[in-house]
Amino acid sequence: MWKLNRRARQATLIVHIVAAGAWIGIDVLVAVLVVVGRFGSDLETRSLAYQALGAFVVWPMLVSGLVCLATGLLLGLGTKWGLIRYWWVLVKLVLNVVLCLLILEALRPGMPGVGRYGRELLTGTADPAVVSDLVFPPAVSLTALAIATVLSVAKPWGRVRRAARPQHERSLT
Repeated sequence: MWKLNRRARQATLIVHIVAAGAWIGIDVLVAVLVVVGRFGSDLETRSLAYQALGAFVVWPMLVSGLVCLATGLLLGLGTKWGLIRYWWVLVKLVLNVVLCLLILEALRPGMPGVGRYGRELLTGTADPAVVSDLVFPPAVSLTALAIATVLSVAKPWGRVRRAARPQHERSLT
């Protein structure tokens, strides 16, 4: 198996950390827009918050998630940590894949409706059911990304245990 040299590992790690920071920042922005949209003091501000959510959230979030995934894969394959050698790496990989899939399958399809809701809010024809579940995406994502950050620092649980090979296979190697 190939290993990343020191310079490539550092560059990849920096890109990974910056992408993760961007992803967290985008999630915080989503949370702020959801709160402003729901509890804002004037209708125009609330409308703009929902329109911004509908127009701008999905692609920056997905790109930062995919960059985290790609750089995480590179770091896993090109360093001593591996992809499935340590539990903390495996859990981070699963969290990243699940969050990217949630962006595509759960968040993206509803965003045109959220933008439309923001526009209809000004006309008085908006259906609040369209935005009733918007608190969950940033809550779930920020929680998962906080867990991933803690795992990156603490590196808990040790190595993933592989199933023991039968005795005759061990003697052949």
